[in-house]
Amino acid sequence: MDNFSSREIEEKKRAIFNAMGKRGKKQIEKIGYENWDPIQNPKDPIDIRTDETKHTSQQLISKFLRQTSHEDYSNAFAQGAFEMCLGIINNEEKIKGMLKFSKWYEKFLNDHNKN
Repeated sequence: MDNFSSREIEEKKRAIFNAMGKRGKKQIEKIGYENWDPIQNPKDPIDIRTDETKHTSQQLISKFLRQTSHEDYSNAFAQGAFEMCLGIINNEEKIKGMLKFSKWYEKFLNDHNKN
């Protein structure tokens, strides 16, 4: 809304408020009309989110699949890897558990095969 004057923004805000139903207006009045911002900037799309190395999910999954043996590769394999990748970038607890278990299990197998 950088291109609009404060008067134009207030007019748009008032128009949005007046077009709302009673329940919507009541919610706005709870937080205060002055504090309400109906013209918020959009959130970053998921493809712009990055991990701690500043790679996007597309960059990470492409790099991973290029380095994966073609014998291991299938659509289900790629889909699982991509879900894991998104979960890591989004810091999902479920994925953290899956990742931790995978690391533990790999170590468990290595230790088991040594004996």
